[in-house]
Amino acid sequence: MARVLRATAAWRICTWTTLAFALGTALAFFVLYLLVAKSIRDRSDAWLSGEVETLAQVSASTPPDRLYRRIVGEVAELATREMPDERNARGQRRNSVFFLEEDLDNNEPPLWVGPTPNDAFLRAIHATNFPPGAAQSLKVEGWPTTFRLVKRQDSGRTTYLGLSTSGDLHLLNSFTRRFLLLWSGTVLLGFLISYLSVHRTLRRVERITETVERIGENDLGERLPEPPNSDEISRLSETFNRMLDRIQSSVTELRLVTDALAHDLRSPITAIRGNLESTLASDPSEKWRDAVCEAIEGLDRLLNVLDTTLDVTEAQAGALRLDRGPVDLSSVVRQLIDLYQPAMAERRHAMTLEIQSQVIVDADEQLLHRVVSNLLDNELAHLPPGCQVSLRLRSRERFAELTIEDNGPGFPTEISRRAFERFVKGEHSAGHGLGLAFVGAVAHAHGGAVNISARPSGGAVITLSLPAFALQAA
Repeated sequence: MARVLRATAAWRICTWTTLAFALGTALAFFVLYLLVAKSIRDRSDAWLSGEVETLAQVSASTPPDRLYRRIVGEVAELATREMPDERNARGQRRNSVFFLEEDLDNNEPPLWVGPTPNDAFLRAIHATNFPPGAAQSLKVEGWPTTFRLVKRQDSGRTTYLGLSTSGDLHLLNSFTRRFLLLWSGTVLLGFLISYLSVHRTLRRVERITETVERIGENDLGERLPEPPNSDEISRLSETFNRMLDRIQSSVTELRLVTDALAHDLRSPITAIRGNLESTLASDPSEKWRDAVCEAIEGLDRLLNVLDTTLDVTEAQAGALRLDRGPVDLSSVVRQLIDLYQPAMAERRHAMTLEIQSQVIVDADEQLLHRVVSNLLDNELAHLPPGCQVSLRLRSRERFAELTIEDNGPGFPTEISRRAFERFVKGEHSAGHGLGLAFVGAVAHAHGGAVNISARPSGGAVITLSLPAFALQAA
């Protein structure tokens, strides 16, 4: 079921459309993420720059007595409490802001307000040469996130103010999770809506296809439904119906012309043939017998050429009348092989048969007899005496395949490419070039195919494929 679903045009259209939408929205979110991250970092850096300026002013205005460290420390403590505390994996409180002031002129210990112990912070700060003024990133051992640090130097004192980026990362991660949840739901909902919409539209195309498949050579009267709205598919149905009207009109006119032509030509030929037979029966002498017999045979050949030409014309125009049904091709081939076997033996042709039983095709039985007869006639007419003829019949998937192979001279290259066209024949052929043309026209009228290929060791291979009945019906 999933494989069939993936093979539909609706699935492919919706998949590619949804993929393009997903990639576009993901790219837009990535750009938005970068802008938000920059805005959050700029806000943090601005807070750090303002606070370190305030602390520096407090430090400069406080007398350097014994209360200096207490006053500056309390002010720094108030500054560190303006930001939320960071928690570790066990939920313990970890300060997210630290303050450090060092006086290089005095030997007093540095003033520190922030997480304890502060050894890791001091090592990280002293190991990095920070320029004063601009905020920089600082990685402290034991802390999963970096700190943004601002340095200020004034009157021999160096002031540092750091802020953990964990709050910024938490905000960005929360923003990302919510977007991914919203993005996934939107993409899935968009896919479902687009699939249902495209599937509904393509169902109308599928109904057109089903209707067209039901329209055959003998059933050109069925038409496609034309919805009241005038969208592209409705206009397609209207255009197709107009085309069917023209085809039906052309086929009807062709059949009328061919029927009239066949009647107008058959009637005088039949009358002439009847007069010749009457003359032959009324005059028992041998004076005119040979000439009259040759004339009758010539009229028969003329009628046969006329019938074949009209059949080929109708088949190539899609107007051939087909009485299709289940036909056992195995039985047809065996009957005709029995009929042609004496002629083959007279020409000293050795026949090899490989006929699979119960090969049922969906075909017109009368036309099928003529097709196989034409193929065997072609072998008799163009092979020199003493050739090997191999005939194979088997079922292959949805088709029945009849192969006739010989070790004769084969088809000339210029003939093999056009062998199934009317009146195409070899230089020394005595026929009219209609036998293989009739085979090709009937095969295509049944939805099959016929082709010619050359044997590597010399000779020709003719392969006829016709649709199998059981799978055709299914």
